[in-house]
Amino acid sequence: QVQLVESGGGLVQAGGSLRLSCAASGIIFSRYIMGWYRQAPGKQRELVASMTSSGSTTYADSVKGRFTISRNNANNTVYLQMNSLKPEDTAVYICNAESIYLPDYWGQGTQVTVSS
Repeated sequence: QVQLVESGGGLVQAGGSLRLSCAASGIIFSRYIMGWYRQAPGKQRELVASMTSSGSTTYADSVKGRFTISRNNANNTVYLQMNSLKPEDTAVYICNAESIYLPDYWGQGTQVTVSS
C-alpha cells in the first residue's frame, strides 16, 4: 500500500519559516520525481517545487529564492524548507510522487497558514 504522509505544517507569521516533510512508503522512491504542490481556497492546485532522484529541481517563480526542496533517498523522505513566508503562501501543501512509467501518488496534504 502506497502512502505519502506529510507533516510540518502550521501557523506562522509573515517572514517566518516552516519545514515540511513527506515520508513515502510502498514505492521505489528513487524511481519517482518528488514534488510539492499547493492549493489555496478557490484556486487551482499549483506546483511549488519538484526534485528528481538525481537532484534536478524545479521551482515556481513565486517561491524561487525562498523555498528549497530536498530529498533523502535512503529514508524515502522529501522536504520543503520554506523561508520568508508570505500570506499568499497560505494553502494546503500536498506531496506528490510522479513517474513516467508508474502511477502517480498524492498525499493528504498539510495546512500552512501565514498571518500578516
